[in-house]
Amino acid sequence: METDGGRKLKIAVIHPDLGIGGAERLIVDAAVELAEHGHSVHVFTAHHERNRCFEETVAGPFPVTVYGDFLPRHIFYRFHAVCAYLRCIFVAICVLLFWSSFDIVLADQVSVIVPLMKFKRSTKIIFYCHFPDLLLAQHTTTARRLYRKPIDLLEEATTGMADLVLVNSGFTASTFAKTFSCLHSRGVRPAILYPAVNMDQFDGPCAYKLNFLSVNRFERKKNLQLAISAFALLRSLGSTLPDKSFSEATLTIAGGFDKRLKENVEYLEELKELAETEGVSDRVRFVTSCSTAERNALLSECLCVLYTPTDEHFGIVPLEAMAAQKPVIACNSGGPVETIIHETTGFLCDPTPLEFSKHMAKLMATPEMAIKLGKEAHRHVTEKFSIKIFGLRS
Repeated sequence: METDGGRKLKIAVIHPDLGIGGAERLIVDAAVELAEHGHSVHVFTAHHERNRCFEETVAGPFPVTVYGDFLPRHIFYRFHAVCAYLRCIFVAICVLLFWSSFDIVLADQVSVIVPLMKFKRSTKIIFYCHFPDLLLAQHTTTARRLYRKPIDLLEEATTGMADLVLVNSGFTASTFAKTFSCLHSRGVRPAILYPAVNMDQFDGPCAYKLNFLSVNRFERKKNLQLAISAFALLRSLGSTLPDKSFSEATLTIAGGFDKRLKENVEYLEELKELAETEGVSDRVRFVTSCSTAERNALLSECLCVLYTPTDEHFGIVPLEAMAAQKPVIACNSGGPVETIIHETTGFLCDPTPLEFSKHMAKLMATPEMAIKLGKEAHRHVTEKFSIKIFGLRS
């Protein structure tokens, strides 16, 4: 992001909740790269916990300022979208009132702030659309449809006001075109900026123990029960496995966990109950809100990574796994189709326990295959999705 003549820019990034997740990872990486290229970057958000965030947001090359954390995230576990809009609008108003103009404002996830930032006429507005929010929301009842209708219309209208729209994958770009048909008919075409991985953090030792790893937030849409059920099914494939290998195998489910979120708390209990029902609770470990160092340690020792969401918008976890020289077993849909090369860096399969377990058993029976796929995966990510490539694209 340099103007003609290489002028350094003042860039504001506005993100709703700077926690731990794929969207936050992308924003943090973008801020780091832009700062290291000499630009002045400032991140604004409505929530930032120093003990539940990426380390770069605490000791990185850019400041983080929080506005509006006192505003509610929900009202009796309802009206999440309205509350998110109000929190982001408050952040945007504070930026307008208390800070001088920025050359570029990168609005992430919530498009309603785009027209507000237009008050600074010299500022260019970039909106990063991870996925249309209206597709993530529930429209199951008449009341919900009435509630969502103005929000959905506002999302499309304000998204179209950005000077540039970015998306995280070709899958999201095609979904954007189908969902926002009015914008598409007006010629609004989002550009694709793939998220990336800092390869340096995976330079440590690499082992291939009989441990399967799943990394994701504890949300139902992440389909983590698929990993547990597939792991349990390995018992029925015992004849194809080396002696005692299943009895020694373990499954670790790690990821972002926010005790403030009712779904996180409930889903973790549901997963523990499923492991008990499947008879594998003694060999399934849950790690909540692990740090980057803890996650990297888990990646360094697992046999492979199970990535269970279907129609995932992009998915940063497969990139991190492949950067750590580990093959990935993922659903054959969404963003992973664009990042994983089937039978070369991992496996793409139907989202069923049987299909996942077949590939898990294959890697258990032939560990040398995991090593070969892992090395090819590392090369693939280095060439296509490294932070160096990301910096050049952004």
